[in-house]
Amino acid sequence: MKSFLFFLLITALHLCPTQSWAGEYLVGSGDVLAISVYDNDDLTTKVRVSTSGTIVMPLLGQVEVQGGTVNAITDKITGLLADGYLVNPQVNIFIEEYRSKKVVILGSVRTPGLIKLSGPTNFLELVSQAGGLEKDAGDTATIQRKKSEGDTTSVIVVDLLALIKKGDLSQNIQIQDGDTVFISKTGMCFITGQVRNAGTFSCGNGTTVLRLVALAGGFTGKASKSSIRIVRIVDNEKTVFKDVDLYTALRDNDVVVVPESFF
Repeated sequence: MKSFLFFLLITALHLCPTQSWAGEYLVGSGDVLAISVYDNDDLTTKVRVSTSGTIVMPLLGQVEVQGGTVNAITDKITGLLADGYLVNPQVNIFIEEYRSKKVVILGSVRTPGLIKLSGPTNFLELVSQAGGLEKDAGDTATIQRKKSEGDTTSVIVVDLLALIKKGDLSQNIQIQDGDTVFISKTGMCFITGQVRNAGTFSCGNGTTVLRLVALAGGFTGKASKSSIRIVRIVDNEKTVFKDVDLYTALRDNDVVVVPESFF
C-alpha cells in the first residue's frame, strides 16, 4: 500500500507545474553549459566545466564558473565580452547536462547507491530515481547534510507517513549535493552525532539509548552525554525530546542525536 501511495503522489507531483530552480543551481565540475551570443554565431559553444571549475570561451579564454548560478555566469561573461570585444552583447546560457552534484541513498529502496542529480531534485524525486520504496520501509527517513562551516553535519528527519499518506509536501525536502539519505526499515533506529559509527541499527523491544550507543561503537571524546535528543513521530507530528536519560526506551524509527560538548 505504501508503494502504491508513493506512486500516486510522485505522479501527481510530475503532472503539476513546478517552480523552476535552475536559476538557483550552483554550477560545478562536470556540468555542460550551452552558451550563445545573439548575432554572434562564432561565439556559440557547448563546454564542460573542468575539474578546476573553469570553461574555455571563444575570445575570452579560460573563465572561472565554479559555484556560480546561471544568472551570475551570464552576467560575468556579458561583462567580459562588453569590455573591449562587443557592443551590448546579449548572452544566453543554459545547463545542458547536470553532472557535478551527487547524493547517496541507502536503506529500504529498490536500488540504493550513488545517484547523480540531473538538476534540482526533491526527496520524492530522489526516491523515485532509486526505484521506489521497499515493502519493509519504515515511517521515517533521515537526510545527513554537511554544514557549510567545518566538517559537522546536520540531520533532517522526513516523516514518510505524513508525506506519502497525507500529501504533506513540507516533508518533500530539496536534496543538496553531498547529502546522504537513509530510508529506515520497520524496527530500526538511527543514531548520529558524536558516536564512533553513526548509522541505523535494530531497536526492538527494550532497546535503550545506551544500547544503541553501544551498537554504534560508543561515544566519541567530544560527546555531550547529558544533552542527547530523540526525534520521534508522535501522532503524525515530529516531536523532539531533549536531554534524555541513557536508559530511555526507544521506539521504531526513532532518531537519536548525540551533540558535541563545548566545555
